[in-house]
Amino acid sequence: MHHGLRRRAIVRALRWISLTLVAAEDHLDTYAVIDFETTGMAPEHGARPTEIAVVLVRNGCVIDRYQSLMNAGVHVPYEIQALTGITNAMVRAAPPLAQVMAQAADFVGSHALVAHNAAFDRKFWDAELDRLGRRREADFVCSLLLSRRVFPDSPNHKLGTLVRTLGLPASGRFHRALADAEATAQLFARIAHTLCERYALAALDHALLMKIQKTARGALDGCIARHRAAA
Repeated sequence: MHHGLRRRAIVRALRWISLTLVAAEDHLDTYAVIDFETTGMAPEHGARPTEIAVVLVRNGCVIDRYQSLMNAGVHVPYEIQALTGITNAMVRAAPPLAQVMAQAADFVGSHALVAHNAAFDRKFWDAELDRLGRRREADFVCSLLLSRRVFPDSPNHKLGTLVRTLGLPASGRFHRALADAEATAQLFARIAHTLCERYALAALDHALLMKIQKTARGALDGCIARHRAAA
């Protein structure tokens, strides 16, 4: 797809969410979609980030992006290089990790956080902020957990599979931080749109999304009914 057409498709898709996320005390009118690329699976086992991207969405439109490689002074294993295309040479030439993480944290501020498989990104976000003496200011909404409940018939709930199955615009190579963050923003918009249409909801808020992602996969109807009754 032509670059300009692809960008317009992304903007149109993200506008869905402006109709479905409520601006209130528990608002999600502005949120930050985060994605890390790393040297391994767990910071407690010595893995460190190699790249971060943050897509800032306000009222359904991407208003800003932050992306950077970063150098933690650690080796990138061959299999990770093959998966992401991020080489040791690229990391050596990148800014120091502490500098990048401080910039990313300032960019995110206190906005709600969204990630696909948020348990992974949350571990690295928290671990690296802790090294800086900082703390996360908001909870993560997980598009992976939400998609399992909203799209249970998907062949699997990997980001690439959901993008293809749902016909969402692809914005670049998967397993690079900015492409994955933009794809997650697309997916999150579709999830919100689907929930509001399926359950005739006027709006979604952060608290409801947190409840949905924690409810049993087959119990979504009951979760929505309880939320509606309590409103």
